[in-house]
Amino acid sequence: MSALIQSAPSKLILCGEHAVVYGQPALAVPLGDLRAYAEVSAGTPGSGLSFVAPDLGEAWYAHVKPEHPLSELALAVLAFFGVTQADLVLRLHAEIPLASGMGSGAAIGTALVRALAAWFDQELPPTQIAELVYASERRFHGTPSGIDNTVVAHEQAIWYVRHVIPGAQTFTATIEPVVIKAPLHLVIGDTGVRSMTRLPVGAVREAWQADPPRYEALFAAIGQVVHRVRTALADGNQQFLGALFNENQALLEEIGVSSPELHHLVAAARQAGALGAKLSGAGWGGVMFALVTPDQRSTVAQALHQAGAARVIATTVAST
Repeated sequence: MSALIQSAPSKLILCGEHAVVYGQPALAVPLGDLRAYAEVSAGTPGSGLSFVAPDLGEAWYAHVKPEHPLSELALAVLAFFGVTQADLVLRLHAEIPLASGMGSGAAIGTALVRALAAWFDQELPPTQIAELVYASERRFHGTPSGIDNTVVAHEQAIWYVRHVIPGAQTFTATIEPVVIKAPLHLVIGDTGVRSMTRLPVGAVREAWQADPPRYEALFAAIGQVVHRVRTALADGNQQFLGALFNENQALLEEIGVSSPELHHLVAAARQAGALGAKLSGAGWGGVMFALVTPDQRSTVAQALHQAGAARVIATTVAST
């Protein structure tokens, strides 16, 4: 069989990050023009699974590194298909900045699952793909919310609420499509600072455990912003939407997950006329985004370049 290639999109959390881990809603969108790719081809007989991931600077065999999150994911997929032995080469590539808050891990994992499913002629619904990738996400991120793998696997804007089951290590989630009346024109600024999700997530958990009333009030305030953002998206009220993104950013700063680099880029975008701007993802680095009108796009992008962004990406989220 000739090589097969599958892909998956990056993602952007519009609002609700961190609070989503504590039962509040979040809104996220896929970015279809920034993707991860997985190519699967036949390997040498008896070699087992081998991985080539130049973006990660790695190449390995699953039997040598069975504990690698992507080894675990591939082996779990094969077990799900009832395959006990496979001699395959898996080549992974991502256009997405790594450890930036844009879901690179979930996208690579989803592309890998899709490629293996295509190779073995298996049909997997998005929910099943998301479940398989979540187990891998836990290896990367510790206790992720589950939103990344969900929005990437479904490839649609979603409203996401995580419901923790008391005394259990698992959770259920409410997943609903989101109405977006008017296209969202976004300019994304990458700080160039890489921050593993588990670090700010762990710091927020420690802070919450030390002062539950304060942090639960902050999480609830973020949840209220998310509700209003959903209404603004459905109404197409982008001026109000921008103001809500600014409000969410202020709450994330109170939680302690912003950074000087993020603050600098957010301020530069607002000063250049953006309707609103905030960090996206776990924080302490990674990316921020600005909501702009089409006429503002180049001005805001230039301002982010001048403010020191390592990379600037202009994209549009289509109406639904």
